[in-house]
Amino acid sequence: MIKKALENLNITALNQMQNAALNVPKQSDMVVLAPTGSGKTLGFLLPVLNLLDKDRAGVQALVLVPSRELALQIEKVFRGMATGFKISCCYGGHPTRIEKNSLSQPPAVLVGTPGRIAYHVRHESFDALTVQTLVLDEFDKALEFGFQEDMAYIIRSLPGLNKRILTSATKMDDIPSFTGVKNPVEIDFLKDAVIKPDLKIKAVMADAEDKLSILFALICKIGSKATLVFCNHREAVDRISELLHYMGLTHGVFHGGMEQEDREHALLKFRNGSNRILVTTDLASRGLDIPEIEAVIHYQLPHNEEAFTHRNGRTARMHAKGTAYLILSPDESLPYLTKKPEIETLPEKNITPKPTDWETLYISAGKKDKVNKVDIVGLLLQKGGLQKDELGLIEVRDHESYAAVKRNRIEQAVQKIKNEKLKNKKVKIEVSR
Repeated sequence: MIKKALENLNITALNQMQNAALNVPKQSDMVVLAPTGSGKTLGFLLPVLNLLDKDRAGVQALVLVPSRELALQIEKVFRGMATGFKISCCYGGHPTRIEKNSLSQPPAVLVGTPGRIAYHVRHESFDALTVQTLVLDEFDKALEFGFQEDMAYIIRSLPGLNKRILTSATKMDDIPSFTGVKNPVEIDFLKDAVIKPDLKIKAVMADAEDKLSILFALICKIGSKATLVFCNHREAVDRISELLHYMGLTHGVFHGGMEQEDREHALLKFRNGSNRILVTTDLASRGLDIPEIEAVIHYQLPHNEEAFTHRNGRTARMHAKGTAYLILSPDESLPYLTKKPEIETLPEKNITPKPTDWETLYISAGKKDKVNKVDIVGLLLQKGGLQKDELGLIEVRDHESYAAVKRNRIEQAVQKIKNEKLKNKKVKIEVSR
């Protein structure tokens, strides 16, 4: 089953950490320590898959994660494995009614955020007695976000547990007793040379009153590379967004104060290349399904070394190269840098980067309407007049779908297909704004 799942994901070989996790005895608890971007999701999903039994009813494995985006990412990976086992995803900002309906026919795997899973445990939306395997993914981040009470309550409610898997991007002195993790096999790849990133760190000097203009100049110099701009506060994200909008620079924003739908939309456009700039808080530093980032900008310095490491972990992932830029005032320094960063000089004249080659098309139909990627490809190529290389990433959700289309062709394609049907149903098709 593992071999078939990897084939379905188009993965030909596992990395060392994933192989090590897969070789841990089935009955043993496991702690996986590995940096962001090292493939921890497969590192626990494959062992979980080995434990699933097609003849067992009810939820067999529960995966607790600190963010909605990470829950959705894990669900996406598991669905891509095409194992035949049902998976459901539960998180805040999403109607409990829909989740309860899904849980009425229990999935083999349930993934969700602690607050929402605790809600379903309290309301007995699923039988907690059937859960045998527990995964605490990004456990250090879950503690940082204050989910200890919910996690402890959930774990107390799972008397049938016989295996616990804990993953973390930082090493803990002690694993909290409420997890119930006992004598775990530890897989530590935090200091492994194989996944050490090839990261350059550069500094741009700026007085406090000039930071915004310096940021814009730096973005102009970086040009067409995919870039994350990190801030410590939502207000800074919004302030930068206003500036970029005023300067005519297409971008996305992402922080905890946004509606879930808007956050997912920002990530989608960043993934499919419609936006190459995402301005965000540390919420985007870990566990998100976003592509390889070539540049990270620390507009505001993180509060500690751990946050600095996780922000930088969005670039130079695995064997790729990346650059982290620090916007520093003359009196600022980073005590956790072993050597002074190279000073980056900015050109005297800013040349605003052109928009990306891609734009996002919205279609008001999805999985629940029996629409899949093949249907959308057929519509856009046969009726929309697009060539294969003019169609990019397609994402099909429950009730809507999105497709990246070459910017210079999207309006023409919309005109051709705006009155077409999908699966004999009239749908709304428009450029996503």
